[in-house]
Amino acid sequence: MTSFERLNAYAEQKLAQLEASGQRRSLTETAREAGGRAVRAGSHVISFCDNDYLSLSHDPRVMQAAADAALKFGAGSGGSRLITGNHPLNSALEARLAALKGTEGARVFGSGFLANLGTIPALVGKGDTIVMDELAHACMHGGARLSGAEMRLFRHNDVADAARLLEGAPGQALLLTETVFSMDGDVAPLSELGVLAERTGAWLMTDDAHGLGITKQDNPAQIQMGTLSKAVGGYGGYVCGPAALMELLTSRARSFVYTTGLPPSVLAAAIASLDIIQAEPERTAKARRHAALFCELMGLPVPSSVIVPIIIGPEAEAMRVSGALLERGYLVTAIRPPTVPAGTARLRVTFASGHEEADIRAFAGALKDIMEQACAVTL
Repeated sequence: MTSFERLNAYAEQKLAQLEASGQRRSLTETAREAGGRAVRAGSHVISFCDNDYLSLSHDPRVMQAAADAALKFGAGSGGSRLITGNHPLNSALEARLAALKGTEGARVFGSGFLANLGTIPALVGKGDTIVMDELAHACMHGGARLSGAEMRLFRHNDVADAARLLEGAPGQALLLTETVFSMDGDVAPLSELGVLAERTGAWLMTDDAHGLGITKQDNPAQIQMGTLSKAVGGYGGYVCGPAALMELLTSRARSFVYTTGLPPSVLAAAIASLDIIQAEPERTAKARRHAALFCELMGLPVPSSVIVPIIIGPEAEAMRVSGALLERGYLVTAIRPPTVPAGTARLRVTFASGHEEADIRAFAGALKDIMEQACAVTL
């Protein structure tokens, strides 16, 4: 057997195992459109699994800003910001983000994932301690592992458990959490975690990927990261904090130093989106009203964000419900382990300002009808 054949056989074996466990993923051609619409496998659908919460990715002003920047500055950045130079749009976007977050400075990264992979190892290392919410995003876990620091996971949103784990923590302690949790839509107890960090000398770092533009929480964290790919509607990540820390990241965050800078069109689109978010708060209000209406129609608690989980449990059943919704014209992808804990496969339903009230009511009706036909489903 040749090396190619061995590799192919290995991949096929792994795929068969994923198939048997219900965890094999596949790509489906989908073209997103304005107003929460999309064309999936040739069929027109309404998407309720999109992170474009404020429907800015298709706002004509944002698209025009991207087009103008591409025509003026080119399609790409040419290389790392430290090699080819720092495009002025980077500085403009970073100044806007720092002002928004109330920090001394900001650094833009290629993505939120890269921001966490680079920032956490630049802050702590071997001999230090990371105390992290057990449900923090995979990129926080990835950055923590890369750092070499001792990892301690506290029970979700349990400040007392975090305090217990911080006791006797060696070296510098870094306390990590999300502001809005991506799979459950609940919010972190930021004030309490801030008090805990001050009392113990830990540094608090938050991931605001799903909170920016959606929730307004006082955030005491010294280090605040997030993304430009959710409510901002584009792409990229950022870290905000003290000016000296931003300079340190410029030299020590490997995912910044060794990564090509974002294209000018992406930077310009983000700046335009942030302008709109600040000028048009009704977008946020509308998206939150949609989430609240859905929960009211489904008999669910009032949501903390625009993310509403429908816990199904078995992976096969979650896939069945998702498929049944797609047949009725609604795109809600089933979320399965390892993204969520075993036994908690779910529909992660998200709401956007581009949806209309009629969309919410029709979707809730379709979901209730499908769920009534399902067995052993827990809302």
